[in-house]
Amino acid sequence: MSTARPSRWEQKVAADPSHSTWYVERFRSMAADGADLAGEARLVDAMLPRGARVLDAGCGPGRVGAELAARGHTVVGVDVDPVLVEAARADHPGPDWRVGDLAELDLPAEGVAEPFDAIVCAGNVMTFLAPGTEVEVLRRFAAHLAPQGRAVVGFGAGRGYAADAFFADVEAAGLRVDVALATWDLRPYEPTSDFLVAVLCRRTA
Repeated sequence: MSTARPSRWEQKVAADPSHSTWYVERFRSMAADGADLAGEARLVDAMLPRGARVLDAGCGPGRVGAELAARGHTVVGVDVDPVLVEAARADHPGPDWRVGDLAELDLPAEGVAEPFDAIVCAGNVMTFLAPGTEVEVLRRFAAHLAPQGRAVVGFGAGRGYAADAFFADVEAAGLRVDVALATWDLRPYEPTSDFLVAVLCRRTA
């Protein structure tokens, strides 16, 4: 549990304690059935040199971070839900999976001093944050990026976080949008798109 106000995800789990386990088993079943679960990782991997450092922000049970680790990157994953993090550790050993609130993210204080070449925030994580913490989370992303690093954030419309509000929060956090897409397979973003994948970098003066 975060030390500040609970996130929307934590509120959902508090209302239904079985939700986290259901979520883990859902993706285990999809993987067993041969579903393609690597789309987000393919996009991020294409942006990186071999052996890059990647932060999986809101890693859940490790689906995206594990694929990036399998492609040769050094991965740290952080999620507020200990059930999901435990599943990531069990199913995908290798990456550094940690429990933590993205609104309080301070990995250097935990001994992870080196910045990241990429941050990936997939799976609608931004829409599950505690209300009002979106700018702070984006600021924390900026603080953890290497100078030329990029953050890739994806979430769906109709979840209470409009794209225009996100773009304003990106600006307030000291970041800028390099590329806006409508899907993880590089289709262009339009104002009517029902999904947003934004590639962000630090804003320079």
